[in-house]
Amino acid sequence: MIEVHNLVKKYGALEAVSDVSFTLPDGQVLGFLGPNGAGKTTVMKILTGYHFPSGGDALIDGVSVQDDPVAVKRLIGYLPEGVPLYGDLTVTEYLDFIAAARLMPVEKRKPAINAAIEQCGLARVSGRRIETLSKGYKQRTGLAQAIIHDPPILILDEPTTGLDPNQIIEIRGLIKELGKRKTVILSTHILQEVEAVCTEVLILNAGRIAAQGSPSRIAAGLRGGEIWTLVLKGGGGDTVKQDLETLTASFEGGVEVSGIRAGDDGTVSVAFVVSGGGGEPASNANAERIFDWAVSFNLKILEMSRKKTSLEDIFVKLTGSSSGSEVSNES
Repeated sequence: MIEVHNLVKKYGALEAVSDVSFTLPDGQVLGFLGPNGAGKTTVMKILTGYHFPSGGDALIDGVSVQDDPVAVKRLIGYLPEGVPLYGDLTVTEYLDFIAAARLMPVEKRKPAINAAIEQCGLARVSGRRIETLSKGYKQRTGLAQAIIHDPPILILDEPTTGLDPNQIIEIRGLIKELGKRKTVILSTHILQEVEAVCTEVLILNAGRIAAQGSPSRIAAGLRGGEIWTLVLKGGGGDTVKQDLETLTASFEGGVEVSGIRAGDDGTVSVAFVVSGGGGEPASNANAERIFDWAVSFNLKILEMSRKKTSLEDIFVKLTGSSSGSEVSNES
């Protein structure tokens, strides 16, 4: 279990992490999300014992990162964003070096190396020098060094950065498999990665926790629901805006209108969020309500679409970041 209590980290006058607290039970995969500079890597470095906090504390299976950082390192496998690999060594030689650096008994090194090579799919390249490997295999080698001592906790900082789509799928699958046996913290900018791999999400913004929980719980807490987009004809922008008040008042869950735009072709585009869930029956009822409203005000619906509030929508709402500049929705 990981327990973080009122964590603070200052670099001079800059407070990179401010009063961060969370608990991660065993067997969970936590996705760290946040804009650049939000404090994700700083928290990870504190959890791994590489940085000391300026205030608060973190406990790894009951061991304080301040009181016994060496013991914490024994419990954690860490893959930094820029994994330190030695290109002139073969994969096996490198893992043997890591095992020795971790003070593993000589008789346990070979079985541990073989197990890490098998788990990370490195058997076919185990005798090759690391500098000759593709980036995907280099990332696999980085993961192998993180698990060679069979730690109960893995902390992975941007493990799929710079990989092609096939390599990303491979590494995601490997992380998901490891997550069945270990507690994992995963930092990433790829929102689909979090949705595909993680059971819990923690969103950091400006060094503070903006939201925490499963994506569905976060959406519920933010009154997440359905995003409806309409293209209408038959009334100007001001008229539709006035008529829309009748529609929004009819929804029980509450409605937040996010945009009304008049087009040069006489159409009006409308976007609004209907809070609450209710599943497919509620969605169908909402569609009927929208259709009846349009008919009553002599409006023609040229286009109508809906989608559930996504993790990307939540991220942008909490951090004020555009997905194009701060996060990626690539697959």
